[in-house]
Amino acid sequence: MDSFEHFPEDINLFKNKALQWAASFETACCFYSNSYPDNYSAFDTLIAAGESSILEANAGSAFQQLNDFIEQSGWSIGFIGYDLKNEIEPLNSANEDNLKFPDLFFFKPEILLKINGNTVEISSPDPEITIQEIDKIRLIEKPVQFSSTVKSRFTKSEYIDTVDAIKKHIKRGDIYEMNFCQEFYSSNADIDPLAVFKALNKLSPTPFASFFKQQDKFIISASPERFISKRGNKLVSQPIKGTIRRGLDYKEDNRLKSLLRNDVKEQSENVMIVDLVRNDLTKCSIPGSVRVEELFGIYSFEQVHQMISTVVSIADPQLNNPEIIKHAFPMGSMTGAPKIRAMELIEQFEKSKRGIFSGSIGYFSPDGDFDFNVVIRTILYNAAEKYLSFQVGSAITYASVAEKEYEECMIKAEAINKVLSK
Repeated sequence: MDSFEHFPEDINLFKNKALQWAASFETACCFYSNSYPDNYSAFDTLIAAGESSILEANAGSAFQQLNDFIEQSGWSIGFIGYDLKNEIEPLNSANEDNLKFPDLFFFKPEILLKINGNTVEISSPDPEITIQEIDKIRLIEKPVQFSSTVKSRFTKSEYIDTVDAIKKHIKRGDIYEMNFCQEFYSSNADIDPLAVFKALNKLSPTPFASFFKQQDKFIISASPERFISKRGNKLVSQPIKGTIRRGLDYKEDNRLKSLLRNDVKEQSENVMIVDLVRNDLTKCSIPGSVRVEELFGIYSFEQVHQMISTVVSIADPQLNNPEIIKHAFPMGSMTGAPKIRAMELIEQFEKSKRGIFSGSIGYFSPDGDFDFNVVIRTILYNAAEKYLSFQVGSAITYASVAEKEYEECMIKAEAINKVLSK
């Protein structure tokens, strides 16, 4: 595969055309940073189209198969579903699954565009033809058309009763914290996934946004969270725990940021997950290298302010990359503490199989680095089944007030609901 640098006159126009071009392939993925400052991102935008080979696997030997797959040369791009927990620990998943995504899917792209600033690095059998194909694309800006009804698996009263039941387990000492999620779904949905992604990314631009197409299955993500990345021998995990809405004006916005920064409950939730992530990283890092680079950082997005901490370490050179991810998976911000018992209770109290939700999308690059997000603030869509789903959740601790946790879920679902109601 040849590599070639291209310098479009209008980089944003080129990106939009390249996205529409890539979406015409059976397999495609686009990662968008939306210009958020990030010390650990390797590009502004990555667009992959077509596949020279694929790996599709379910829990059993998926991580070993993944290692065998990425040992082949080139980029490997794909997703890891939450339910691969069953391969890592003695757990199961018996809740309803209407999306029918595999637990793991990766592909070697035929064509890859890595964009930094105004420079496009093209890896393609024929870069000149790729440029010509993208340039001749006539942009089609379709409005979001969604006429179906979105339903919840929980009524508000059922949700509140469930939170109270989870708190009884916390009082007994079974867990300290649990990420409890609820599914919103439409069983007769007919959407244009690309139009929905464009609308969601415009309304809620985030540093780990992604559009993923696997034939008739789509991931439309506005994720603000990094699960884990590797840069050289450095591992980086950035769990989010702590959310508050944006203000209506500058003064209120700053007041809300200050409230979040100084909220003892949110800090305690955050530090619990930071400790869990530190523990996970000790399993795949050089002893003594795990440290907290930033604690309780407040980051602002279009819909919410978030409390984000950054944990770093030096990777154990004896482990391959899928083994490193396996030791940290699923991410602590979406499980709870202690992790295994929290995942058992998640299975007990939630009504839907999580699948790709709270899993991860990312890539392994040819130089041995990788970067994976957390699949939250994300629409999952099976076009063949016409089934659309998104889940939202929050961390339940003994200090949680069920009504406020429900309100937090609604804030997190706000951008997706706005897009689907256009």
